[in-house]
Amino acid sequence: MKALITGGAGFIGAHLAKRLVRDDARVDLVDDFSRGRKDEDLANLLAHPGVTCIARDLRDPRALDGLDRDYDLIFHLAAIVGVANVQTRPDDVLRDNVALLLQVQDFARRQSGLRRLVFASTSEVYAGSLQLPDLPLPTPETVPILLPDLAEPRSTYLLSKLYGEALCHHGGVPFTIVRPHNVYGPRMGLAHVIPELLQRAECTASGGTLTVYSPDHTRAFCYVADAVELIARLATADVAEGDVFNIGNETEEISIRELAHRIVALLGKDLVVAAGPDTPGSPRRRCPAMARTVNTTGFRPLIGLDEGLARTHAWYRDRVFRQEPAGACA
Repeated sequence: MKALITGGAGFIGAHLAKRLVRDDARVDLVDDFSRGRKDEDLANLLAHPGVTCIARDLRDPRALDGLDRDYDLIFHLAAIVGVANVQTRPDDVLRDNVALLLQVQDFARRQSGLRRLVFASTSEVYAGSLQLPDLPLPTPETVPILLPDLAEPRSTYLLSKLYGEALCHHGGVPFTIVRPHNVYGPRMGLAHVIPELLQRAECTASGGTLTVYSPDHTRAFCYVADAVELIARLATADVAEGDVFNIGNETEEISIRELAHRIVALLGKDLVVAAGPDTPGSPRRRCPAMARTVNTTGFRPLIGLDEGLARTHAWYRDRVFRQEPAGACA
């Protein structure tokens, strides 16, 4: 099996490549390194004889020229993401995310025997649907998708992904759409709630205060190893072609306040967890219904939140917090 992963040096991309090579797949990573990290973990991954990294910017119309035409699977994970980007560059988020997918779809059509294009959408597509008075939680893939206020910059990311989903349905390429929900783990950067809380708890002396924003909002977190196992299985499941699947873990929905308490306990510190204001635009609840994904893949997420937090903290402690203590706690 031969696979191409766009955004392959990033968080989920590198973990997915590591999972695919377990099945003796050859994996090519494409990344412009605007978010992907050239770190020890990537170097270890690239030491595998079946993994190659190709530095390309998919915004260049010729970025994929010269690549092979015999890929079995293409995973399109590259996108402009993050609250900071959608607030400051909403036009780029809309235009570039759509352009990236169009480029990858054109490349997919040139393949000699493509089995599947896997498109990474987002749980944000449900943001407008949260206004429904009878929205089921955990939320299945079949709920009506309502659009939020189009004038809000935050809406641009989910709009780019919804447009991408429509492109997949009508693009003439065999596809599977996945909607990741709060996936976390090593190498995800610091601009996410779990590593951000880990960093602030690490840098706060015992007896201090850890302020938690949106403390009563709830999320169901999914450790990255479980997420990529689900994605890899969906990519090769015949019944998953042409369909949409949540990626996540519905079994441990937890408030951000409780998440902070678990992180404080993990670090063994005596910290006061204080409630801060809600983050504008943050959904009060997010929890995916996973029955369809679990039934299709035959796999149920295995790594509980406490174990996943411990693994994630160990990586950040050794690779970030202790390597650059001044920078980590600045």
